[in-house]
Amino acid sequence: MKKFLLISLLAIATITCKKKDVVPDPTDNSLPAYTATNLAYGNDSLQKLDVYLPAGRNLQESKVIILIHGGGWSQGDKADLRLYVDTLKRRLPDYAIFNINYRLATGATNLFPTQENDVKAAIEFIHSKRAEFYLTDKYVLLGASAGAHLALLHAYKNIIPVRIKAVVDFYGPTELVSLYNDPLNPLIPLLLTQVTGGSPSTHAFMYQQSSPVNFVNNQTPPTMILQGGLDILVSPSQAVLLKNTLDANAVFNQYVYYPSEGHVWIGPNLTDSFNKIAAFLSATVN
Repeated sequence: MKKFLLISLLAIATITCKKKDVVPDPTDNSLPAYTATNLAYGNDSLQKLDVYLPAGRNLQESKVIILIHGGGWSQGDKADLRLYVDTLKRRLPDYAIFNINYRLATGATNLFPTQENDVKAAIEFIHSKRAEFYLTDKYVLLGASAGAHLALLHAYKNIIPVRIKAVVDFYGPTELVSLYNDPLNPLIPLLLTQVTGGSPSTHAFMYQQSSPVNFVNNQTPPTMILQGGLDILVSPSQAVLLKNTLDANAVFNQYVYYPSEGHVWIGPNLTDSFNKIAAFLSATVN
Protein backbone atom coordinates (compact mmCIF):
# COMPACT_ATOMS: atom_id res chain seq x y z
CA MET A 1 0.00 0.00 0.00
CA LYS A 2 2.81 2.40 0.94
CA LYS A 3 4.60 1.52 -2.28
CA PHE A 4 1.43 2.28 -4.28
CA LEU A 5 1.01 5.65 -2.56
CA LEU A 6 4.64 6.55 -3.22
CA ILE A 7 4.29 5.70 -6.92
CA SER A 8 1.08 7.74 -7.12
CA LEU A 9 2.69 10.77 -5.50
CA LEU A 10 5.66 10.56 -7.86
CA ALA A 11 3.31 10.36 -10.84
CA ILE A 12 1.38 13.44 -9.68
CA ALA A 13 4.63 15.33 -9.10
CA THR A 14 5.86 14.41 -12.57
CA ILE A 15 2.61 15.57 -14.21
CA THR A 16 2.72 18.81 -12.23
CA CYS A 17 6.29 19.50 -13.30
CA LYS A 18 5.42 18.83 -16.91
CA LYS A 19 2.54 21.31 -16.74
CA LYS A 20 4.83 23.96 -15.28
CA ASP A 21 7.37 23.34 -18.02
CA VAL A 22 4.93 24.40 -20.77
CA VAL A 23 3.90 27.70 -19.17
CA PRO A 24 5.25 30.30 -21.62
CA ASP A 25 7.82 32.83 -20.49
CA PRO A 26 6.41 36.24 -21.56
CA THR A 27 9.90 37.65 -22.03
CA ASP A 28 11.27 34.75 -24.09
CA ASN A 29 12.47 36.15 -27.43
CA SER A 30 14.49 33.17 -28.62
CA LEU A 31 11.75 31.43 -30.58
CA PRO A 32 12.43 30.65 -34.26
CA ALA A 33 10.11 31.66 -37.07
CA TYR A 34 7.23 29.25 -37.63
CA THR A 35 4.89 28.68 -40.58
CA ALA A 36 1.89 26.37 -40.81
CA THR A 37 -0.75 26.14 -43.52
CA ASN A 38 -4.37 25.05 -43.50
CA LEU A 39 -4.89 24.90 -39.76
CA ALA A 40 -8.55 24.15 -39.09
CA TYR A 41 -10.57 26.59 -37.00
CA GLY A 42 -13.86 24.81 -37.77
CA ASN A 43 -15.24 21.63 -39.25
CA ASP A 44 -15.82 22.85 -42.82
CA SER A 45 -13.06 22.35 -45.39
CA LEU A 46 -12.99 26.12 -46.00
CA GLN A 47 -12.56 26.99 -42.33
CA LYS A 48 -8.77 26.98 -42.57
CA LEU A 49 -6.03 29.52 -42.01
CA ASP A 50 -2.30 29.93 -42.62
CA VAL A 51 0.07 31.01 -39.85
CA TYR A 52 3.30 32.99 -40.18
CA LEU A 53 4.97 33.59 -36.80
CA PRO A 54 8.08 35.78 -36.64
CA ALA A 55 11.33 34.80 -34.99
CA GLY A 56 11.90 36.32 -31.57
CA ARG A 57 8.20 36.72 -30.78
CA ASN A 58 7.05 37.01 -27.17
CA LEU A 59 3.92 37.62 -25.13
CA GLN A 60 4.77 41.25 -24.44
CA GLU A 61 5.54 42.59 -27.91
CA SER A 62 4.33 40.37 -30.77
CA LYS A 63 1.28 41.82 -32.54
CA VAL A 64 -1.17 40.10 -34.86
CA ILE A 65 -2.43 40.99 -38.33
CA ILE A 66 -5.21 38.93 -39.91
CA LEU A 67 -5.77 38.97 -43.67
CA ILE A 68 -9.22 38.43 -45.21
CA HIS A 69 -9.53 37.81 -48.95
CA GLY A 70 -12.17 39.17 -51.31
CA GLY A 71 -14.23 37.63 -54.08
CA GLY A 72 -17.77 38.88 -53.59
CA TRP A 73 -18.30 36.64 -50.53
CA SER A 74 -18.83 33.77 -53.00
CA GLN A 75 -15.38 33.27 -54.54
CA GLY A 76 -11.72 33.81 -53.71
CA ASP A 77 -9.16 32.13 -51.50
CA LYS A 78 -6.51 33.07 -48.97
CA ALA A 79 -3.94 32.27 -51.68
CA ASP A 80 -5.04 35.53 -53.33
CA LEU A 81 -3.31 37.48 -50.54
CA ARG A 82 0.01 35.62 -50.41
CA LEU A 83 1.69 38.62 -52.02
CA TYR A 84 0.40 40.67 -49.11
CA VAL A 85 1.98 38.21 -46.66
CA ASP A 86 5.41 38.66 -48.17
CA THR A 87 5.27 42.45 -48.25
CA LEU A 88 3.93 42.64 -44.69
CA LYS A 89 6.75 40.41 -43.43
CA ARG A 90 9.25 42.91 -44.77
CA ARG A 91 7.54 45.99 -43.40
CA LEU A 92 6.16 44.61 -40.12
CA PRO A 93 8.71 42.00 -39.01
CA ASP A 94 7.40 41.89 -35.43
CA TYR A 95 3.86 40.94 -36.48
CA ALA A 96 2.42 37.44 -36.58
CA ILE A 97 0.42 37.10 -39.80
CA PHE A 98 -2.70 34.98 -40.23
CA ASN A 99 -4.30 34.52 -43.65
CA ILE A 100 -7.80 33.07 -43.41
CA ASN A 101 -10.38 31.35 -45.57
CA TYR A 102 -14.10 31.36 -44.82
CA ARG A 103 -17.17 29.56 -46.13
CA LEU A 104 -18.37 30.98 -49.44
CA ALA A 105 -21.97 31.75 -50.36
CA THR A 106 -23.03 29.36 -53.09
CA GLY A 107 -26.63 28.96 -54.22
CA ALA A 108 -28.78 28.76 -51.10
CA THR A 109 -25.83 27.68 -48.94
CA ASN A 110 -23.71 29.81 -46.60
CA LEU A 111 -25.67 33.05 -46.97
CA PHE A 112 -24.91 36.05 -44.75
CA PRO A 113 -23.95 36.11 -41.92
CA THR A 114 -21.94 32.90 -42.47
CA GLN A 115 -18.84 34.81 -43.59
CA GLU A 116 -19.09 37.27 -40.70
CA ASN A 117 -19.43 34.37 -38.26
CA ASP A 118 -16.42 32.60 -39.75
CA VAL A 119 -14.20 35.65 -39.33
CA LYS A 120 -15.23 35.76 -35.67
CA ALA A 121 -14.57 32.04 -35.28
CA ALA A 122 -11.11 32.37 -36.84
CA ILE A 123 -10.23 35.23 -34.50
CA GLU A 124 -11.48 33.24 -31.51
CA PHE A 125 -9.30 30.32 -32.61
CA ILE A 126 -6.21 32.53 -32.98
CA HIS A 127 -6.87 34.15 -29.62
CA SER A 128 -7.22 30.73 -27.96
CA LYS A 129 -3.71 29.92 -29.23
CA ARG A 130 -2.11 33.17 -28.07
CA ALA A 131 -0.02 31.55 -25.31
CA GLU A 132 1.08 28.70 -27.58
CA PHE A 133 1.94 31.14 -30.39
CA TYR A 134 3.45 33.76 -28.00
CA LEU A 135 1.27 36.70 -29.06
CA THR A 136 -0.11 39.86 -27.49
CA ASP A 137 -3.75 41.00 -27.63
CA LYS A 138 -2.91 43.68 -30.21
CA TYR A 139 -4.86 42.61 -33.30
CA VAL A 140 -5.15 44.31 -36.70
CA LEU A 141 -7.54 43.27 -39.47
CA LEU A 142 -6.71 43.83 -43.15
CA GLY A 143 -9.15 42.95 -45.91
CA ALA A 144 -9.57 43.45 -49.64
CA SER A 145 -12.96 44.10 -51.28
CA ALA A 146 -15.49 41.69 -49.68
CA GLY A 147 -12.73 40.80 -47.20
CA ALA A 148 -12.42 44.47 -46.25
CA HIS A 149 -16.16 44.58 -45.66
CA LEU A 150 -15.80 41.59 -43.31
CA ALA A 151 -12.80 43.14 -41.57
CA LEU A 152 -14.69 46.38 -40.95
CA LEU A 153 -17.80 44.54 -39.84
CA HIS A 154 -15.96 42.48 -37.25
CA ALA A 155 -13.81 45.35 -35.98
CA TYR A 156 -16.82 47.63 -35.55
CA LYS A 157 -19.24 45.10 -34.03
CA ASN A 158 -17.10 43.02 -31.68
CA ILE A 159 -14.96 43.51 -28.61
CA ILE A 160 -14.84 39.79 -27.72
CA PRO A 161 -12.56 37.84 -27.69
CA VAL A 162 -10.36 40.89 -28.24
CA ARG A 163 -10.89 44.53 -29.19
CA ILE A 164 -9.35 45.16 -32.61
CA LYS A 165 -6.66 47.86 -32.47
CA ALA A 166 -6.86 48.96 -36.12
CA VAL A 167 -8.44 47.94 -39.42
CA VAL A 168 -7.21 48.39 -43.00
CA ASP A 169 -9.84 48.57 -45.73
CA PHE A 170 -8.82 47.99 -49.35
CA TYR A 171 -11.83 49.16 -51.43
CA GLY A 172 -14.44 47.45 -49.28
CA PRO A 173 -18.23 47.89 -49.35
CA THR A 174 -19.34 49.86 -46.30
CA GLU A 175 -23.12 50.39 -46.73
CA LEU A 176 -25.00 47.66 -48.55
CA VAL A 177 -28.31 49.40 -49.20
CA SER A 178 -26.72 52.15 -51.30
CA LEU A 179 -24.44 49.56 -52.91
CA TYR A 180 -27.60 47.73 -54.01
CA ASN A 181 -29.65 50.79 -55.02
CA ASP A 182 -26.90 52.72 -56.82
CA PRO A 183 -24.57 50.09 -58.31
CA LEU A 184 -21.68 50.89 -60.63
CA ASN A 185 -22.14 47.44 -62.13
CA PRO A 186 -25.58 45.91 -62.86
CA LEU A 187 -24.38 42.58 -61.44
CA ILE A 188 -23.88 44.02 -57.93
CA PRO A 189 -27.59 43.86 -56.91
CA LEU A 190 -27.75 40.28 -58.18
CA LEU A 191 -24.67 39.37 -56.16
CA LEU A 192 -26.06 41.00 -53.01
CA THR A 193 -29.37 39.19 -53.50
CA GLN A 194 -27.53 35.89 -53.82
CA VAL A 195 -25.41 36.31 -50.67
CA THR A 196 -28.07 37.88 -48.43
CA GLY A 197 -31.11 35.98 -49.68
CA GLY A 198 -32.98 39.05 -50.90
CA SER A 199 -33.10 42.80 -51.46
CA PRO A 200 -33.00 45.68 -48.96
CA SER A 201 -36.80 45.77 -49.03
CA THR A 202 -37.23 42.05 -48.28
CA HIS A 203 -34.21 41.63 -45.99
CA ALA A 204 -33.87 45.06 -44.38
CA PHE A 205 -32.47 43.75 -41.09
CA MET A 206 -29.77 41.71 -42.82
CA TYR A 207 -28.64 44.71 -44.87
CA GLN A 208 -28.61 46.90 -41.75
CA GLN A 209 -26.63 44.36 -39.73
CA SER A 210 -24.18 43.76 -42.58
CA SER A 211 -23.27 47.43 -43.18
CA PRO A 212 -20.16 48.53 -41.24
CA VAL A 213 -21.09 52.24 -41.23
CA ASN A 214 -24.08 51.43 -39.01
CA PHE A 215 -21.78 50.37 -36.19
CA VAL A 216 -19.36 53.29 -36.05
CA ASN A 217 -19.16 55.04 -32.68
CA ASN A 218 -16.55 56.92 -30.69
CA GLN A 219 -14.96 53.60 -29.62
CA THR A 220 -14.44 52.36 -33.18
CA PRO A 221 -10.81 51.37 -33.87
CA PRO A 222 -8.57 53.51 -36.08
CA THR A 223 -9.33 52.83 -39.71
CA MET A 224 -7.33 53.16 -42.91
CA ILE A 225 -9.31 53.32 -46.17
CA LEU A 226 -7.66 52.74 -49.56
CA GLN A 227 -9.76 53.40 -52.65
CA GLY A 228 -9.33 53.61 -56.41
CA GLY A 229 -11.06 56.41 -58.27
CA LEU A 230 -11.84 54.19 -61.28
CA ASP A 231 -13.31 51.30 -59.30
CA ILE A 232 -16.18 49.80 -61.32
CA LEU A 233 -17.39 47.47 -58.56
CA VAL A 234 -17.29 49.42 -55.30
CA SER A 235 -18.01 53.10 -55.75
CA PRO A 236 -15.62 55.58 -54.10
CA SER A 237 -18.76 56.97 -52.48
CA GLN A 238 -18.69 53.92 -50.19
CA ALA A 239 -15.25 54.95 -48.93
CA VAL A 240 -16.26 58.61 -48.58
CA LEU A 241 -19.36 57.65 -46.62
CA LEU A 242 -17.25 55.61 -44.21
CA LYS A 243 -14.69 58.40 -43.82
CA ASN A 244 -17.40 60.98 -43.14
CA THR A 245 -19.03 58.71 -40.58
CA LEU A 246 -15.70 58.10 -38.85
CA ASP A 247 -14.98 61.85 -38.80
CA ALA A 248 -18.42 62.57 -37.35
CA ASN A 249 -17.63 60.18 -34.49
CA ALA A 250 -14.09 61.53 -33.95
CA VAL A 251 -12.50 58.22 -34.95
CA PHE A 252 -8.91 58.43 -36.11
CA ASN A 253 -8.74 57.50 -39.79
CA GLN A 254 -6.73 57.92 -42.97
CA TYR A 255 -8.24 57.97 -46.44
CA VAL A 256 -5.85 57.17 -49.30
CA TYR A 257 -7.32 57.84 -52.74
CA TYR A 258 -5.70 56.71 -55.98
CA PRO A 259 -7.60 58.52 -58.77
CA SER A 260 -6.19 56.41 -61.62
CA GLU A 261 -6.68 53.00 -59.98
CA GLY A 262 -9.62 50.63 -60.30
CA HIS A 263 -10.73 47.71 -58.14
CA VAL A 264 -7.40 46.12 -57.15
CA TRP A 265 -4.07 47.62 -58.13
CA ILE A 266 -0.44 46.57 -58.39
CA GLY A 267 2.90 48.23 -59.06
CA PRO A 268 4.10 51.50 -57.51
CA ASN A 269 0.74 52.40 -56.00
CA LEU A 270 0.52 49.05 -54.19
CA THR A 271 4.02 49.65 -52.83
CA ASP A 272 2.87 53.09 -51.72
CA SER A 273 -0.21 51.55 -50.11
CA PHE A 274 1.85 49.19 -47.96
CA ASN A 275 4.32 51.90 -47.02
CA LYS A 276 1.37 53.98 -45.80
CA ILE A 277 -0.14 50.98 -44.00
CA ALA A 278 3.11 50.35 -42.13
CA ALA A 279 3.26 54.00 -41.05
CA PHE A 280 -0.42 53.98 -40.04
CA LEU A 281 -0.03 50.88 -37.87
CA SER A 282 3.15 52.24 -36.32
CA ALA A 283 1.17 55.31 -35.25
CA THR A 284 -1.95 53.51 -34.00
CA VAL A 285 -0.97 50.08 -32.64
CA ASN A 286 1.34 50.31 -29.66
